[in-house]
Amino acid sequence: MQKTIPGCFFQQMYSSLTGISTERDHMKDLRRYLVLKYIQYLVLSSPNAVSTFLGLLGSLYTIIILQSAKVSSKSTVVLISNLAKADILVSVSVVSEMVVWTFDVSISSTAFTSALLQNLLTANAHISCLLLSCVAFEAYVITFFPTESRHLRTVKNARLTSRIVWILVVAECALFQTDDLLKASSTSAPTRSPCVLLVHFCSTAAALLRSLSYFLGILLRIVNVYIYYKIFFSMSNRSTLKTK
Repeated sequence: MQKTIPGCFFQQMYSSLTGISTERDHMKDLRRYLVLKYIQYLVLSSPNAVSTFLGLLGSLYTIIILQSAKVSSKSTVVLISNLAKADILVSVSVVSEMVVWTFDVSISSTAFTSALLQNLLTANAHISCLLLSCVAFEAYVITFFPTESRHLRTVKNARLTSRIVWILVVAECALFQTDDLLKASSTSAPTRSPCVLLVHFCSTAAALLRSLSYFLGILLRIVNVYIYYKIFFSMSNRSTLKTK
């Protein structure tokens, strides 16, 4: 039989333990990132420069982490990946404003550009809130229905859910952008032209959608608080029963 060199044996054992430790650290970092995003989008009433900057740094670090082969591909990881990618919209908006302000770039259509940058921030906030709610719902079913929900908690379903979220929010912001564009171009249009009717329709639809988004945001905050309240007390009760 071939003899095992003690040095190689301990080196292999150390490497395997280091790999496990690194993976656990990655998962801890992902949990910290989720906490940061919950504070940014579901706790704070409005974004500020500090939370936006920390969120961008966290998303950049998360994207780097997810490139590692040591992070297993799970449904939650897919949702977190899309959550981090949503901050690309914030990066585009912030960089564009910095370029315009720093180099004093003249823009032909100021109203259109400012509306576009604002809609990018809106899309980021809505995508983030919906994905964070999906993560919370998954945590709920894992805690209370681990076996029954196993066939639903797949990577395929997570990718499908993420695509649906992106499509819905992009369509929403496209309507907002169209409304802003038509409002800016309807000032010189005749009073009874078809353009005015189109502006009125888009304005009404955009106003209804903004109201729906506002109330949906409040509802998502309440649902997320309830979900984590239930999870927290469920875990507390389990730990109490184990100690008895």
